[in-house]
Amino acid sequence: MDYKDTLLMPKTDFPMRGNLPKREPEIQQKWEDMDIYRLVQERTKGRPMYVLHDGPPYANGDIHMGHALNKILKDFIVRWKSMNGYHAPYVPGWDTHGLPIETALTKNKKVKRKEMTVAEFRKLCEKYAWEQIEGQKGQFKRLGVRGDWKNPYVTLKPEFEAEQIKVFGEMAKKGYIYKGLKPVYWSPSSESALAEAEIEYHDKRSPSIYVAFDVKDGKGVLTNGDKIVIWTTTPWTIPANLGICVHPELEYSIVAVGGSRYVIASALVEDVSKTIGFENPQVVQTVKGKDLEHILATHPLYDRDSLVMLGEHVTTDAGTGCVHTAPGHGEDDFSVGQQYGLDVLCPVDEKGNMTSEAPGFEGLFYDEANKPITEKLEQKGALLKLEFITHSYPHDWRTKKPTIFRATAQWFASIKDFREDLLKAVKETNWVPEWGETRLHNMIRDRGDWCISRQRAWGVPIPVFYAENGEPIITDGTIEHVSKLFREHGSNIWFEKAANELLPEGFTHPGSTNGHFTKEQDIMDVWFDSGSSHQAVLQEREDLQRPADLYLEGSDQYRGWFNSSLSTAVAVTGKAPYKSVLSHGFTLDANGRKMSKSLGNTIDPTKVAKQLGAEILRLWVSSVNYQADHPVSDDILKQVAEVYRKIRNTFRFLHGNIADFNPTNDAVAITELREVDQYVLIKLNNIIEKVKKAYDDYDFSNVYHTIHNFCTIELSSFYMDFAKDVVYIEHADHKDRRSMQTVFYQTLLALVKLVAPILPHTADEMWSHFTFVTEKSVQLSDMPETENIPNAKETEKKFDRFMQVRDDVLKALETARNEKIIGKSSVASLTLYPNEQSKTLLSSIKEDIKQLFIVSEVKIGGSDTEAPEDAQSFETGKVIVAQAEGEACERCRMVSKEVGQDSDHPDLCPRCAGIVKTYY
Repeated sequence: MDYKDTLLMPKTDFPMRGNLPKREPEIQQKWEDMDIYRLVQERTKGRPMYVLHDGPPYANGDIHMGHALNKILKDFIVRWKSMNGYHAPYVPGWDTHGLPIETALTKNKKVKRKEMTVAEFRKLCEKYAWEQIEGQKGQFKRLGVRGDWKNPYVTLKPEFEAEQIKVFGEMAKKGYIYKGLKPVYWSPSSESALAEAEIEYHDKRSPSIYVAFDVKDGKGVLTNGDKIVIWTTTPWTIPANLGICVHPELEYSIVAVGGSRYVIASALVEDVSKTIGFENPQVVQTVKGKDLEHILATHPLYDRDSLVMLGEHVTTDAGTGCVHTAPGHGEDDFSVGQQYGLDVLCPVDEKGNMTSEAPGFEGLFYDEANKPITEKLEQKGALLKLEFITHSYPHDWRTKKPTIFRATAQWFASIKDFREDLLKAVKETNWVPEWGETRLHNMIRDRGDWCISRQRAWGVPIPVFYAENGEPIITDGTIEHVSKLFREHGSNIWFEKAANELLPEGFTHPGSTNGHFTKEQDIMDVWFDSGSSHQAVLQEREDLQRPADLYLEGSDQYRGWFNSSLSTAVAVTGKAPYKSVLSHGFTLDANGRKMSKSLGNTIDPTKVAKQLGAEILRLWVSSVNYQADHPVSDDILKQVAEVYRKIRNTFRFLHGNIADFNPTNDAVAITELREVDQYVLIKLNNIIEKVKKAYDDYDFSNVYHTIHNFCTIELSSFYMDFAKDVVYIEHADHKDRRSMQTVFYQTLLALVKLVAPILPHTADEMWSHFTFVTEKSVQLSDMPETENIPNAKETEKKFDRFMQVRDDVLKALETARNEKIIGKSSVASLTLYPNEQSKTLLSSIKEDIKQLFIVSEVKIGGSDTEAPEDAQSFETGKVIVAQAEGEACERCRMVSKEVGQDSDHPDLCPRCAGIVKTYY
């Protein structure tokens, strides 16, 4: 007889190799065929609703690692909630308007924009956007992200645009929308105004100049001919100068140098003198800033006055304390200029070129004008110092080119009118991490009004009409009518029809005596688009609700979507659109550098899915501290793949050893399990509780480490290791074997459910091999519950102490192996000399201790004080390791003196001989 044939070896069709790149698409096709999203929603309908509202990615180009991390995190949460008592619909979305698509068409697709109408160009933009959506949709689905992909929300859809118009109209009705001439961030490269959310900062090398403005009328405080010194890093704004600001409470010094007198803030005299190179400067007079008000200086280039004004924004952090003021090129400049009745001079056009209002420099690009303007100042004797500095400067976040402040007529949302309501809403929201509250609070506290108009073609039009006298028209009737037109035809109708055709039938206005009207040509800021999704999606879709339970995006969205959504929602409803906000950091390379194509350090998530599998990417997401910036590299992903293999092999071992187990007929009651089996179930209970809490806390790395450690330590290194001597060796219905199978079954079922949100492909693959489950997918089941185990605390405490003894025994065996005393531990004979506590513990263990240690023999000697000198010493006692006496059993491989006593089976120990005789 071949004794191998009598062993009950594992049997499973669940393969050892995941072969994820091939198997995942097959599993995803199965989900598609069964319409898994619909089945999940039908199963959970009627439960408390949990809505995670998707912040829409921009529909342009392939997804990157940031997209992958974001969508996978959302998928973890939605899957978890739907398996843990909630109805959790997930509607993915896309942001589709704005400059990147215009640029993609004109530059990459070579579309001749100027040879077609706005409406024709917009149709091409829409077509391109839908193509991008389809591409990204496939890539997100390949990552295993479950959602209502058949019916996503898209900002270019007519129904979305119609609701966006209503949001605008409601804000206008409350008086929050106005048109004004103000300096705004302007992007010459985009030829459009920008909002603060569209600004990012990069280093820029700029000229730094100190310029003297001669006093024309000192008002009895200064002497005519004194020179007020200003400092600026934007010489191109000097032609727009109309004044100089000083702080009313600062002290200013009149400094005599070589026959001239210069006005500088007293606190900066030393620094400025050193920088300019003044020789032997002498302070001859000091005055308060407020005493300088209304003094007139002469513009250094043109024959006009420059008025000295008081401004609270003036500081002594840098410069001279005398601030060059051009109301057309700065927010503070504009504000102070308005107080003093100055004009708004802006001699720069939409392309960034100097206009005729800057004589001598007309036609020059603003940055190129710096040099000739500086040279002209030098010719006039006004330039005191020129040097160059590198400083942080605002750039257009799309074109990556520098921006300027430029005064133009724009549409604004007046944040100041409901700022306190916004701050209250921030306070009432739950922020994860907590610092998110402070960050957004400070942004809202300090932000100016929101510039919502853009001078582009591809976007939602600002629904404003103009009467013949120029009066803007925004009424309930016009808003309702335009909203209805957009819902029926899409917003392109705005550019296809004349103003009179877009107005309600029979519309009249006292400002248009001839019945003629015009319409606004600007579009809305794209942040107004996505920021309206709480109305257009959460409120309008029957399967969702406002406020959402959670918004989850990258930390850059504090200035973006979190901000614009809050602004529009509070303006319209008085409440935040979300109950909680969770933010994540950015993905870096292994060296902590930001990923960029130019550095060549990007990792394509789609390629990872094709090469390693989406499960590896998902497991990586669960492993990182995503709330901070986090690294990823090929090596890191390979390490994660090893963890995946450990989890998968754990599943395979457990499943293979319950092949002949029927949970209905073979399961052993908890009270009848051996203590060691109960101990593992107690540990499983702990894992279930810990993992479920971690999911609730969005602490996915805790889920990852908890499950991995359980598979590695309690299961693989202990329970599954010694289990082989039971489940392989004993006869099929032996109580110890059925006890362990009961634990295997419950453990496997629980683990598969617990990992399902993170590893849905693997969980469903394993689920398909279960014989005794009724659900078609693990996604249609609920999370495991803990079992009530009698005396659980006592049993856990007892075996935790035993594991300490076991650890010491394993160390002793390893030492003996290294010293060539034994080979495998199964051939070892142990003599233990336990300390008093360990002796009591070992005597209370009812199980076969040699089986738990996986050795052939265990003898308990005297106390640790009675051990021989050559015994290995440990905290729990002392240990002697020797080669066991006897022969190795051909079936169980344990060494015994009793091998050979059975004449029918001389190569077996009595235990194995009895099993073979009885059952084979």
